[in-house]
Amino acid sequence: MPEDSSSRRAASCAVTGVPSPEDIHPEDLSPLLRPQQGFSSKARFGFRRTTKSQLKEAAFEPASETAYKIHSMGRLFLAGGAAVGLGALCFYGFGMSNEIGAIEKAMIWPQYVKDRIHSTYMYFAGSIGLTALSAVAVSRTPALMGLMMRGSWLAIGATFAAMIGAGMLVRSISYEHSPMPKHLAWMFHAGVMGAVIAPLTLLGGPLVMRAAWYTAGIVGGLSTVAMCAPSEKFLNMGGPLAVGFGVVFASSIGSMFLPPTSAMGAGLYSVAIYGGLVLFSMFLLYDTQKVIKRAETHPLYGVQKYDPINACMGIYMDTLNIFMRMAMILSGGSRKK
Repeated sequence: MPEDSSSRRAASCAVTGVPSPEDIHPEDLSPLLRPQQGFSSKARFGFRRTTKSQLKEAAFEPASETAYKIHSMGRLFLAGGAAVGLGALCFYGFGMSNEIGAIEKAMIWPQYVKDRIHSTYMYFAGSIGLTALSAVAVSRTPALMGLMMRGSWLAIGATFAAMIGAGMLVRSISYEHSPMPKHLAWMFHAGVMGAVIAPLTLLGGPLVMRAAWYTAGIVGGLSTVAMCAPSEKFLNMGGPLAVGFGVVFASSIGSMFLPPTSAMGAGLYSVAIYGGLVLFSMFLLYDTQKVIKRAETHPLYGVQKYDPINACMGIYMDTLNIFMRMAMILSGGSRKK
């Protein structure tokens, strides 16, 4: 307290006949008039510190039982999604829908539409093959494998930049006017994606093969659903899929900062893995019907020729995301055994 303020208060007390504060001792006052020690403030700040520490412990402390329950819920959610997919396959496959599906329209497709879809899926199969070869080659090169397994922020940022840059490069090159650069960029993109999934080879050959077979079954079944369903049934899911992608992406980023054995870390991990598997399965339905729609509606003599490489990029990325999540789920199940 400044000296002039304290002197004014002392002078005021002297004028009114009240003892100055220097002459007053706390023990001489009644309990109601004694100076308070700030216990209320201390209790309030202490409560805040306690709450903050409890939240931090709940987020970071190991909770194996809670984590196991969360993973079990994720598996149940995944089983529910599989049941819905199987039901949709039966419903549309047996022709119970009143609308015409793409597989029924295929009978009256012109030959150029069939050729477009055929070439799109040929490039899709080629992308999968190049990615597998790249993953095997990187896994057998210690220098590249060490680079891909480096967990620094610089390595993660470089990986994201390489994936996004390679994808943009492929889409930007004309299929008609620059066929050779287009195919080189396509092969480069598949090679980059193979390097990204190369660390999964450390899970073991049998487990990776199981994940590949499961992925093939999922992709085949969902493609059949998309073909049997009405031609625009899943094309209206763009908005919800974008929201779901944001949730899964945020969960993937958050799970990098929390241990997977904690309650919050297990929750984010389950959303990223199980929720991501369901999400990209729905993306596959959407992108499959998008391929069919583009093949049907792209002008035969348009300014720009139909590009099967660009058309297959969506289903290719969906398949890779499904495969990676299947491998992670199977690896978690094998560790528990």
